[in-house]
Amino acid sequence: MKIAFCSSEVVPFAKTGGMADVCGTLPLALEKLGQDIVIILPGYKSIDRRKFGFTQILEDVSQSTVGRNITVYLIEHENYFGRAGLYGDEHGDYPDNLERFDFYCRRTLELFKELKLKIDIVHCHDWQTALIPVYLKEKLSGDAVYKKIKSILSLHNLAYQGHFPADDYKKLPFGNAVFQKAFEFYGKTNLLKAGIVYSDVVATVSPQYAREIQTKEFGAGLEGVLRARGESVIGILNGLDYNTWDSRRDRNIEFTFAAEDIRPKANDKAALQKKYKLPVHADVPVFGFVSRLSHQKGVDLLNSAMAEIMKMDIQLVFLGVGEGKYHQMINSWVKQYPQKVGAKLVFDEEFSHEVYAGSDFFLMPSIYEPCGLSQMISLRYGTVPVVYRVGGLADTIVPHDQGGNGFVFTEYTAVAFCEILKKAMDVYRDKESFSRIINESFKANFSWEDSARQYVGLYQQCLKN
Repeated sequence: MKIAFCSSEVVPFAKTGGMADVCGTLPLALEKLGQDIVIILPGYKSIDRRKFGFTQILEDVSQSTVGRNITVYLIEHENYFGRAGLYGDEHGDYPDNLERFDFYCRRTLELFKELKLKIDIVHCHDWQTALIPVYLKEKLSGDAVYKKIKSILSLHNLAYQGHFPADDYKKLPFGNAVFQKAFEFYGKTNLLKAGIVYSDVVATVSPQYAREIQTKEFGAGLEGVLRARGESVIGILNGLDYNTWDSRRDRNIEFTFAAEDIRPKANDKAALQKKYKLPVHADVPVFGFVSRLSHQKGVDLLNSAMAEIMKMDIQLVFLGVGEGKYHQMINSWVKQYPQKVGAKLVFDEEFSHEVYAGSDFFLMPSIYEPCGLSQMISLRYGTVPVVYRVGGLADTIVPHDQGGNGFVFTEYTAVAFCEILKKAMDVYRDKESFSRIINESFKANFSWEDSARQYVGLYQQCLKN
């Protein structure tokens, strides 16, 4: 099958979040399974054309390759993409994001014809690409080049929908009937809603999340639209790139280790404690937190529980950036509890390897989590996850008292969170029980190969239908 991956960010070219990792690694796994892949993304100013070997093939298109033979196309437009940020700057989102990504979607479809790509499936990702299914059915269905192309829209985080003022819809060429059918959303224009209505299949990044987003609690106002799609809403768990994340051969950690002998991990822990200016105590458990600092990721829950947590014999280390109020919050903990809390409020992916390797537990108290990669990563380093039972966390972490690989709480309260931390501490002190959980964590395998096979099956089914 000839599959076009359309995404506003793709590793290693442009990244703000986990979608970039998916769109950079899933195509490589699909290519290994014999699929013919092309990747198309906006030509942002931040992409180093020389480093990645891009050459100009059209006035507004550059080309390079990844994997064995995956062609990557950049849609060039100085006015739209020649800016420092992908979606905005220090003042917020760019006010012309609708025009920017409408241009990207239209130009992507034009490339299919100009370059004679003969696409079978166009796999779109999040709201920035959601106009592609609409154009295919509303404007191009009579064209032989396009009429057989099937579209899949992947939802990486339903919280981000591409909301614009209702008047901005006039900038699109679809008419009032299409607005009422697909774009209208509480008096606004909603691009993601339109993509959900018009795509042939709606995919998301874990089976549990596929179910959750059809409920009022997690549907972000689109639960009814998603329920109307019925069985065409599919959840496939994201995979993890084990070439990057592997305790046995990770160049970003000082002491590598394997499931068969995790003794060097103690040295990683001591090094981590030193870097965070915490007392080096082998018998005090270190709980790591690597994340964007936001309400979604559970920082407010931590704040409500912090006084109780600090009564425990525990150390917390934080790595990440986010909203200013959370920076202030975490810095206040460091100041108040310097023997127990350390923080580096920066984005540092290389250093994150040291946190995963040196921590005993990994904190992930997200209030919602479409898939999550951090819990998968921590398992590969024998670092036991502590998670809320939601989304991809529910699909990947099995409770410790069920013979599983982590600690799971099921009520999103400070009391329940503290209770699970205390259970984790109790098990940590029982070395035999804790070793068993660590062994279970190393057994987990979330490689892209299995997920890629599921996507191949999904593509084949989509073409049959």
